[in-house]
Formats: sequence, C-alpha cells, structure tokens
Amino acid sequence: MEHLISLKEWSPAKIREVLDLAKNVKADPEKYSQVMNRKTLLMIFEKPSLRTRLSFEAGMTQMGGHAIYYNTSTSPMGSGKETISDSIKTASRFIDLIMARLFKHEDLLEMAQYATVPVINALTDDSHPCQILADLQTIKEKKGRLAGLKLAYLGDGFNNVTHSLMFGGTKTGLHVSIGSPAGVDYSPRADVVADCCNYAAESGGSVCVTDNPVEAIKDADVVYTDSWMSYHIPKEQEDERIAKFMPYQVNSELMAHAKPDALFMNCLPANRGREQTAEVIDGPQSIVFDEAENRLHAQKAVILTLCSA
Repeated sequence: MEHLISLKEWSPAKIREVLDLAKNVKADPEKYSQVMNRKTLLMIFEKPSLRTRLSFEAGMTQMGGHAIYYNTSTSPMGSGKETISDSIKTASRFIDLIMARLFKHEDLLEMAQYATVPVINALTDDSHPCQILADLQTIKEKKGRLAGLKLAYLGDGFNNVTHSLMFGGTKTGLHVSIGSPAGVDYSPRADVVADCCNYAAESGGSVCVTDNPVEAIKDADVVYTDSWMSYHIPKEQEDERIAKFMPYQVNSELMAHAKPDALFMNCLPANRGREQTAEVIDGPQSIVFDEAENRLHAQKAVILTLCSA
C-alpha cells in the first residue's frame, strides 16, 4: 500500500508516471468513467476548501465512485472525543481511500500510520503535493516539457506550496528560483533547500534562493506566487507582512524581467493588489484557471495510482 504524503517521498519516476496518467485521464475521460465503480473516498476537512473539495468529489463521481465529505468541526475526531488512530482504523473498514486537508502535518502522518487504505495529503502546514502535481501538469501542457525550464516563485518562501514546488520542480529538472525576504520566517527551510539541491543534481535542474525579486524572476519561463496570509498566519500580522512582501508583488514591471512568453500561476485563492496585480492575474500570460482545472485530472491520476498500488 502506498500513500501521497509529500513529493519528498515520491521518486521522479513516480511523479512522471502520475503526470502521464493525468494527461491520459484528461484526454479520454470516458475511458476512466467506471474505474472507481463501488469505490468510496473519505474526504476529511479541517481547513476550508473550494478547489480541493470540488475537484476530489467531482473526480470520484466522474470515475464512477463516491465521495463522503467529513468536516472535523462536527465530528468526534475534531472535538477530541475520539483519537485520530481510532477514527482512522474505523474509517478504513468502510472506505477505499482517505483524503485529508489538515492544519498539522503530524496529524496526517498519524492517519497514514493507522490507515489500512491509501491516504492522500490534500494540504497540511508542511506540504501541498496535489497542487504541485496539477501545477507540473499545467506547465508541461503549456510548454511541452519540464526539464530545463526556469520557474520563479515570488513571495512567502516559508510555506507548504513553496516547499512542495521545490520538491516537485527539482525532481523533474526545473530550475527553481525562490525570491522571498531574508530570514527564517520568510525563506524556505534550510533542510528543504539542501534536499532540493541534491534532487537537482540528479535531475539536471537547480535551486536558487534570493531576497532580490528581480534576480529571482530574470528570464523565467514560469512565474508563480501564492497568498501572503496563509491560514496559520494571525490576522494581527497582516499589515507587517504586506509591507514586507510588497517588493515581491508580481506586477507588470516585475513580469517584464521574465521571458516575454512567461506564464503566470497562482494556486488560488488570490488577492488582487497584494501578491499580484489584477493586470497580471487577469492578463494574457495568466493560466491560473487552467491550473485550477488540472487539480481534477491530477487528483484522478493520484487516486488511480494509489488504488492500483
């Protein structure tokens, strides 16, 4: 049995396999319309969601299966009346796989430890692998390849999306450039950078971390940003973070340093006027809704891969 906890644990070959399957699922959905017949996905939500719930639930339905939405705020597990281990052991008797969107990565690891069915990380404070698989699928669709391209990420480097992008990007041969303010509260974790340098050495990619936004974005094929206010950030830090990150806002002036045909990506939700301007996210270089759509196809591929493992 196999899980999707983080792209750190998945080999480059496994990532490529899932991306190839996602391409096939998207191109010929009818071929996969009954492959999950009589299969059930349990969707555990602790964090709010739009794209995650809709894409997973629609994906199971489109493949002939069924999805159960389970909100921890109204459950024994969320109230502390039942342990995670007992909840997951019980759930595993009823369903075929589990998807969880949680605050603490440690809780996901505990779920995977006690589950007797595959577990999918749909987001934790540490990692967001499903999003990055969809991102890689989208880049490959638009550019025809991954290896050798430069992906520049601007903004908050100390978050789950950044770290997952670094893992997925360096394992597939991308040159990943992170532009974020200096300091442990804003830059990628040192252990993630070290791991990704090793992955890049094997794939032919590279990783660069800088506090200079122009250096980060220069000649980029893909420009990526994310919210400056992740779910775990206290509201009272908002003004301070806006001031800190404003030099990294993706606007037309900064985009001019990327390649003329550079793509713009944001995993959404997006706040126009903060991490990017409206003219960028709503402009011709933006592929954010293609990126969002591919959550459906990439996650179908993850489900199929784990259920056949």
